[in-house]
Amino acid sequence: MNRIRVAAAEAIGRITLARPEKKNALDRVAADELLEALARYGMDPSVRVVLLAADGPDFCAGADLAALAALVDADATAQHDDAMALGKVFLAIRELPVPVVAAVRGRALAGGAGLATACDIVLADEDARFGYPEVKVGFVPAMVMTMLRRTVGEKQAFDLVATGRVLSAREAHGVGLVSRVVPAGTLDAAADEMVRAVAASPPGAMAFTKRLFYALDGVSFGDGIALGARVNVDARDTAEFRDGVRRFLDAKAKGREGRTP
Repeated sequence: MNRIRVAAAEAIGRITLARPEKKNALDRVAADELLEALARYGMDPSVRVVLLAADGPDFCAGADLAALAALVDADATAQHDDAMALGKVFLAIRELPVPVVAAVRGRALAGGAGLATACDIVLADEDARFGYPEVKVGFVPAMVMTMLRRTVGEKQAFDLVATGRVLSAREAHGVGLVSRVVPAGTLDAAADEMVRAVAASPPGAMAFTKRLFYALDGVSFGDGIALGARVNVDARDTAEFRDGVRRFLDAKAKGREGRTP
């Protein structure tokens, strides 16, 4: 692969944007490689979580404008195929049965912010910056709006895409774009600790959790409760659940036995 690096070990699939000389800008090659890596991890039962990080000081500065310029005279079909290449990455992250964690330092702008937003969990270095400035260059943050409206709500989302303003990590956390902000210089260690914790959970339960979480989009309150009940029943029928309950009860019994009257 030319735009990314991949490595899997200890139940963690790692994807690293590896084009720091271009601020990890996204082009069709990068999108296709990301999609391939996600598909590979989705079929690997040993992978329980995916960590998306980047080389260099910036996570991703957005689309490769030189690549977009090369397509300026292409027909509508070619333009659509190019746009959907990144759209398929967003869909693949959502459909992957394991959580995807983004570790963001430096700038995550335009498509780069979209890539982070697509992930299930976003860790940000306190010096990170997030923004969707496409409108300032006559472009549209088109596909990311689907995720952004769900993530931060209508008013915040429209403010971000209409003004193109750039948020600090703390501001991004405040509006819900970022899961956690960590002190400068600790991002790698914090991300490693998080993905190891996620990987330690039973994979079946994690897959049920992620699937249900996103299946609730657009579902009424009553239908959501009903869907949750069905997933609850399915989860109870797994060996993971039975083993987990047994271990809990055994540990509780041993705790009682160790107490003095």
